[in-house]
Amino acid sequence: MKKQTENSFFENVYEVARLIPHGRVTSYGAIAEYLGTKRSARMVGWAMNKSFTQKKSVPAHRVVNRNGVLTGKNYFGGSDIMKELLENEGIKIEENKIINFEKIFWDPKRELGI
Repeated sequence: MKKQTENSFFENVYEVARLIPHGRVTSYGAIAEYLGTKRSARMVGWAMNKSFTQKKSVPAHRVVNRNGVLTGKNYFGGSDIMKELLENEGIKIEENKIINFEKIFWDPKRELGI
């Protein structure tokens, strides 16, 4: 099997993130598991932090931690931008945590198949 480079891994993360529907969210770990690298949730987070460099938009605001907490909010140029982007999609948030997280959670493994 060909070893995956950081750049190819990040590109794969971006491809999955671009498939997250409007008004839904997923987690770093769910993307990692879908890509067959279950223990690399942190690398997915690093990819999201660098997603602004992509020519094609990546909806990084739709990727949160496994509990629905907006852990990536500090990388959006202001403390409330991630929250505002999610709220503009109809997602309710209290104290930096998504309300009804389980209901709007988008699992790429289930939605896209493996």
